Amino acid sequence: MDEINKRLSLNLKKLREQGRISLDSLSRMTGVSKSMLGQIERGEGNPTVATVWKISNGLKIPFTELVSLQHSEREVIKKGSVSPVYADEAKYRAYPIFPYDQNRKFEIYYIELDSGATLNAEAHNNGAQEFITVFSGSLKICVSDDEFVADTGDAVRFKADVPHSYSSVGNETCRLSMTISYEK
Repeated sequence: MDEINKRLSLNLKKLREQGRISLDSLSRMTGVSKSMLGQIERGEGNPTVATVWKISNGLKIPFTELVSLQHSEREVIKKGSVSPVYADEAKYRAYPIFPYDQNRKFEIYYIELDSGATLNAEAHNNGAQEFITVFSGSLKICVSDDEFVADTGDAVRFKADVPHSYSSVGNETCRLSMTISYEK
């Protein structure tokens, strides 16, 4: 089992036990089958990014609370030490750099999208916002009926409690920082 699936397995089991949530109830809350949830908890599953988002949205918790370990008060995060979450046949790579915890109401990712990569994201929890800074390439973002492009050096903020998508447009890999802020 790779490191991120191991973390997901441990975190999901812990959250479910703390909340005294049965697999049946969790399945109803998330729209993920009971058998898939059981496989994930046993470390036998290899869920897609979309499945993990369904679980986090159903539990009303940030994505990184499921896939990350808690960190100490001071640290330097080396990109090579963070297991990425893949989508679009690994053309989309999200590195959960600073995961969500109860004391802060945000999480931070470093993201790479190869040219032509796309990710369709489900709505996050009510009140969630995304803050994106593009370091290289061009990123097309679609939120509801709005569509806009952010180029190298541009920054974007939007309400992320509606379905939205990202696409790398242009010929180079798009690299960006994404902060997701959660209203509590």
